[in-house]
Amino acid sequence: MQAGREATEHATLPEARQRGRVRPLRPVEKGLGGLGRTAENLLAHLGSIGALVWQTIVYLFTGRIPLREVVRQMYWMGVSSVPIVLVTGILAGVVTSQQGGYQFTGSVPLYVLGSVVTSSVVLELGPIMTAVVLIGRVGARITAELGTMQVSEQIDALHSLGRDPVRTLVSPRIIAGIVVVPCLVGLANTAGILSGMFAAQLTVGLSPDAFLYGAQLWWHSWDLFYSLSKGLVFGFVIPLIASHMGLSTRGGAEGVGKATTSAVVLMTLAVLFLDALFPPLLLN
Repeated sequence: MQAGREATEHATLPEARQRGRVRPLRPVEKGLGGLGRTAENLLAHLGSIGALVWQTIVYLFTGRIPLREVVRQMYWMGVSSVPIVLVTGILAGVVTSQQGGYQFTGSVPLYVLGSVVTSSVVLELGPIMTAVVLIGRVGARITAELGTMQVSEQIDALHSLGRDPVRTLVSPRIIAGIVVVPCLVGLANTAGILSGMFAAQLTVGLSPDAFLYGAQLWWHSWDLFYSLSKGLVFGFVIPLIASHMGLSTRGGAEGVGKATTSAVVLMTLAVLFLDALFPPLLLN
């Protein structure tokens, strides 16, 4: 009888709510519920990402990562990305040089422009612009590839064959990103400095010797390490988040599109957040 009474109360709950017998949820309660669900989803994502990192480390130190796949991913991420990275670095150097020349004319010695362009490109524009380009070119593609494999049950097929998708699909991409992104950042820095030097000569008449003199005045060897360290971290984070979002895809073609969009947003926010952490950690 007690069970029947509870079932009757649950069955009439919507009617009682309509009649005003059950207090509706307040906005504060709804907000707290939404906050709790968001925190739960965030922790679930962080736990899955942590598991991917741990499995990658284990496979790396046990030598179980397929070397051929790593080389293939390095070629696709690195060599194929060189043209767009060079274009991005050149434009960053040209814009920085033109804006600096406009502001310094008549008030600051022009050779200081060499230091401004070099520091801006090496410390910030080279790494961050390279990361943003790779998010669109590499990160989105990784998410779409793994997401398509997930919704088409190819990942389940790998499990049934006794092959770990993390070892064969995720780990090679992460290792390749760690290796090639610092190299791409170095290329972007070089292209930005050279293009800024020629742009300074064309716009304000600053000779290459004066530009290099100004660049050497405030140059620190630590700046290069700082820039490449950003590339190393970004090269780890971008394929990691992309792979996680790809393996978490659900819902067919529409799910792949949503996962790719979410991955691009998350990768961009992660790169910007990590970029903001670098100055207090490595420059102070």
